[in-house]
Amino acid sequence: MTQHAYSRRRLITILSLLLTLVAMVLAAPPPGASASVSGEDGWWNPTARPTPDSQINVTGEPFKGTDSQGQVRGFVDAHTHLMANEGFGGRLICGKPFSELGIADALKDCPEHYPDGTLAIFDYITHGGDGRHDPVGWPTFKDWPAHDSLTHQQSYYAWVERAWRGGQRVLVNDLVTNGVICSVYFFKDRGCDEMTAIRLEAQKTYDMQAYIDKMYGGPGKGWFRIVTDSAQAREVVQQGKLAVVLGVETSEPFGCKQILDIAQCSRDDIDRGLDELHRLGVRSMFLCHKFDNALCGVRFDEGALGTAINVGQFLSTGTFWKTERCAGPQHDNPIGIAPAPAAQKELPQGVAVPSYAADAQCNTRGLTELGEYAVRGMMKRKMMLEVDHMSVKAAGRAFDILESESYPGVISSHSWMDLDWTERVYRLGGFVAQYMNGAEGFSAEAKRTDALRDKYHVGYGYGTDMNGVGGWPGPRGADTPNPVRYPFRSADGGSLIDRQTTGERTWDINTDGAAHYGLVPDWIEDIRLVGGQGVVDDLFRGAESYLDTWGASEHHKAGVNLAAGSSASASSSEWNPFTSYAPGRAVDGNTGTRWASGWSDDQWLRIDLGSTSLVGRVTLDWERAYGKAYRIEVSTDGTNWQSVWSTTTGDGGLDTARFAGVPARHVRIHGLQRGTNWGYSLHEVGVYST
Repeated sequence: MTQHAYSRRRLITILSLLLTLVAMVLAAPPPGASASVSGEDGWWNPTARPTPDSQINVTGEPFKGTDSQGQVRGFVDAHTHLMANEGFGGRLICGKPFSELGIADALKDCPEHYPDGTLAIFDYITHGGDGRHDPVGWPTFKDWPAHDSLTHQQSYYAWVERAWRGGQRVLVNDLVTNGVICSVYFFKDRGCDEMTAIRLEAQKTYDMQAYIDKMYGGPGKGWFRIVTDSAQAREVVQQGKLAVVLGVETSEPFGCKQILDIAQCSRDDIDRGLDELHRLGVRSMFLCHKFDNALCGVRFDEGALGTAINVGQFLSTGTFWKTERCAGPQHDNPIGIAPAPAAQKELPQGVAVPSYAADAQCNTRGLTELGEYAVRGMMKRKMMLEVDHMSVKAAGRAFDILESESYPGVISSHSWMDLDWTERVYRLGGFVAQYMNGAEGFSAEAKRTDALRDKYHVGYGYGTDMNGVGGWPGPRGADTPNPVRYPFRSADGGSLIDRQTTGERTWDINTDGAAHYGLVPDWIEDIRLVGGQGVVDDLFRGAESYLDTWGASEHHKAGVNLAAGSSASASSSEWNPFTSYAPGRAVDGNTGTRWASGWSDDQWLRIDLGSTSLVGRVTLDWERAYGKAYRIEVSTDGTNWQSVWSTTTGDGGLDTARFAGVPARHVRIHGLQRGTNWGYSLHEVGVYST
């Protein structure tokens, strides 16, 4: 090689190195910004993530758009609590999902947990042992977050981001608190009014959206999008982002507590409360949670936790839970009878938690008159009703009301409903999600209801209940024969997911379990290995099914009651010198009046609609004197009758008879066998085309 050629090559090499250095300088992030955590560039990575911060450990572009049938894709978490740290007086859940001061401020323990957790009272009530733990969060995370630590933040924003990157497209953030737990807990830095906490948590959710937006260049640019209607949610999912829905899970919504069985709220309070929540963006909610209130009775808790909550029930309402024998196959959870000394010592001197008969497993309290008003108020505002936590008696009546109006907006979001009612939810058009159980248990329950999902062509969801003091899947162990192997592909195949690292700690689903929200994709991969691809496929259709339920609720139109104000006649009417039980009382639009027949089996109520219409649904609101066996008959001329629906197992309450639509001018409810020693008595009869 000549000296000239050597010099020229050396010059080219030097120039190449200089150009590389220039390119590196030009590509470097501006001061105060950090490079993308995953090491890749794209719309999904922020331009100004805080430094230092958690890693995401997912590479690949999040999927956008719809499938070949035009349906959105992705997982749905139908029940979680991003802002639970702001409820319960502000010190029950330690740490925050985000902080303007950075991760070190967000992920730190409550002050009373230092130096060794000795005063972490709620921690050892829920976790057992003495509550001692290393309180240091960032950057070491020695003892928390963990799958069995119920008092530490599990939903840091970057961990939620990892779940989104792993395929989740809908998240329901339930705003949560409990005034009694707040009042009896030793540590708090704010008042215990539940609605004040709900307002604060809603605002903090909007603040978190703005915090994430700022990383991406301004309002509307981040991946965390709060949505207030189903069309908006679909648009967000099609952009590849996370649609965040606001819900409410609290014990005394609108101040509707009860004291010694006396309601502390009114219909006006309910209307004002529902209107306010709707303005805040809330679109789904529970009417009762943990304690009986002025709206409904609750489904009990078991074990020592159940005992503690029953104590709270007494402190809140002045009464303990009361039970009765169940009227049907559905039942509430067994009441906890294990001792809970820390809670029981809060009871007044001489007051003790009662014992309960083993064969009486249903709450005596159902859906109250105010509760029914609230259900109908939610329907008017196109909101979705959460039936988990309702007693069997309350949920049954709520289903009756929803069915009478063909209203699809019903959700069971975290396995707290009697599972025998799953088809009743699907038949209405509602949505079901399972609590975030271990892969084996989750897969088994998913397969048990697989045929129902096929029948109704619906997907499935999960309710992580993170920050919800529930406990999460533990590790299956490093020696399990089918461990999650890192890195693995996301359900859509487009992203590569590695072990998650925050600070000095790296989590592995095999040995750590579901310690925080960022491990949701790892848990889904665990389900695929244990339960098979079919379970994951159903979950991946979850976003579409949830949005179907929401959209159908928004577009629901109350049917025209063809019977309202119609002419009515009957085989007989009970006589009373002070009150009329005439046939017309069953179609006068007033649920406080009723028709009542004579006290014998073969009786009928006949309604003349005035003209022939298509009839396909009849609703019957029975008084205590109900029909056990009866049929619905129709006629166009009042002479020739056709039976279109019948039952021999009527149980009273609010019945809905559905049948193929037929032309009819006259509708007759023909009682064949009474359910009581009295006659037949109906508050209201509704007749509808569909």
